[in-house]
Amino acid sequence: MAGSRPETLAQAMPGLKRVLLRFAPYLRPHRPLLAGATAALIGATLMRLLEPWPLKFVIDRVVPANLAGTGGSGIAAVDALDPMVLLALCSLGVVAIIGLRALFQYLATIGYALVGSRVLTEVRTHLFRHLQGLSLGFHTRARTGDLTMRLIGDVGMLKETAVTAALPLAANILVLVGMVVVMLVLDWQLALIALLPLPLLWLSSIRIGKKIQTISRKQRRIEGDMAATAAESMASMRTVQALAIEDRAAQSFTGANRKSLKDGVKAKRLAAGLERSVDLLVAVAIALVLYFGTLQVLRGRLTPGDLLVFITYLKATFRPIRSYAKYTARLAKASAAGERVVQLLDEVPEIRDAEGATPAPPFRGAVTFDRVSFGYRDGQPALEDLSIDFAPGQSVALTGPSGAGKSTLAGLLLRLQDPALGRIEIDGQDIQRFTLGSLRGQIGLVPQETILFRGTLAENISLAAGRAVTPEEIEAAARLANAHDFIAALPDGYDTQVAERGATLSAGQRQRIAIARAALRRAPILIFDEPTTCLDGDNEAIVTDAIWRLARGRTSLLITHDLAQAARADRIIVLDGGRVAEDGDHATLLARGGKYARLWALQQGRDGDGGSVHAVAG
Repeated sequence: MAGSRPETLAQAMPGLKRVLLRFAPYLRPHRPLLAGATAALIGATLMRLLEPWPLKFVIDRVVPANLAGTGGSGIAAVDALDPMVLLALCSLGVVAIIGLRALFQYLATIGYALVGSRVLTEVRTHLFRHLQGLSLGFHTRARTGDLTMRLIGDVGMLKETAVTAALPLAANILVLVGMVVVMLVLDWQLALIALLPLPLLWLSSIRIGKKIQTISRKQRRIEGDMAATAAESMASMRTVQALAIEDRAAQSFTGANRKSLKDGVKAKRLAAGLERSVDLLVAVAIALVLYFGTLQVLRGRLTPGDLLVFITYLKATFRPIRSYAKYTARLAKASAAGERVVQLLDEVPEIRDAEGATPAPPFRGAVTFDRVSFGYRDGQPALEDLSIDFAPGQSVALTGPSGAGKSTLAGLLLRLQDPALGRIEIDGQDIQRFTLGSLRGQIGLVPQETILFRGTLAENISLAAGRAVTPEEIEAAARLANAHDFIAALPDGYDTQVAERGATLSAGQRQRIAIARAALRRAPILIFDEPTTCLDGDNEAIVTDAIWRLARGRTSLLITHDLAQAARADRIIVLDGGRVAEDGDHATLLARGGKYARLWALQQGRDGDGGSVHAVAG
């Protein structure tokens, strides 16, 4: 029966086995502490086995000696003691045994808690890094709220369950094994009678445990959807309120919340039913032992103390089953949570360092796209057989209609995606030969929408520097980006705390922070992705000035629909349908009278007399 127990537990909680195997490498550094906690747990189990024995000696030796002058415990060394001395020793023994058991249990609980907390802290850190390394394709498909739920909620549940459920269950299983052995030694026939309900209890626990685990897995999935819905609504609160769709968002959340409640109640009902079934079967087992054990005492085959030990052990023997019933819902939730964490850890990044990848040397800035083709999952090609060369230090504007492949080209250069065909080179070397960190570390990006992170303005500016920077360097970068004046005007200056996603700053101010961030990076290659979109005239002029000051002497790719911006570049490439439609400087393309010239004429007409356009172009 003992040999089949691990198998049955694995059948009852199949997810836990996979989770434990996946987390095993994290346990290795903590093996000494784990061994010490296990030793303390074994010590506590031994003390629990000894607990009823002082009472046995008192009933078998002290009480009969005082009532009738006879009686014995069956142990010669004990029977040789004076009954009053034995009574005193048994009384002290009870205190010593329970005190030692409490000490051992305390050490075991603390030891396992430390191991669990340390391991799961490492798991959470590794999971967060792993999530950051997963490709954009994965993050496009996944929901941010659900990922956050797995990172914070699921790992937290595993951490809590390791101490509140798994540790007591492990202790009780050790008690079960020890007490069954002692009962078999005392009277194997009575032990078999006592253990008759055990298979029925175990089968019932397995059946109900599987149901609870299925419900819990579903409940965790629903809770992940709830978290995703809440995160989406909170992140888009401006849009939600502007469109007056609060009720619709609330209905979506409330529906998931009610499903979670229904499943939670169902799991509680199953667990409560299992506990009551266990109580009933335990009562039947105790009744059988009381009846047949008393017959054995009357026949002289057992002492009254032996029967007392037997019944005490029997009640403790069924404690693991009762505990399993009590903790089965919690363990099932932990199993479901662990499976969700393992599922993420097993996710393989689509974009990762190639085998044998080496750190990139300092770039000069020569960029080559050699017959590159790329398409998204919808099957539509974004780039087709594209070949372009950028000279070191050259400023290149990429323009063309939406969907022409401009941002895709920038993403490929950063290796946010890899081309389906062709290769991309920097300074004559395929970028897939470089490690991702060393490649991206030499490319600066000013995106269309700048995201600021929690912290001060100074911390946000220095965020991507990749090195320690001084306050003087931060200020110099801010001055280059035309950000110093507005930062200095704030009450706390560079120490101003940034609101979530930079909500307290204007779009123009956030863009200038992004430019300052790119300036501190000192990257030889820069990408500006629609950096002046949605800016008013004053902010656009300030940001534009900062962009071209930063771009001086660096290979710069400016993705823009604004041809007034494009006109300032050394070279303009017009993309259309994933191919190069036109390539040349502003004057050459105007003289050619093609697509660029037509777009230029349209923008001039839209801007009235085109004065600002001609001023920039000239």
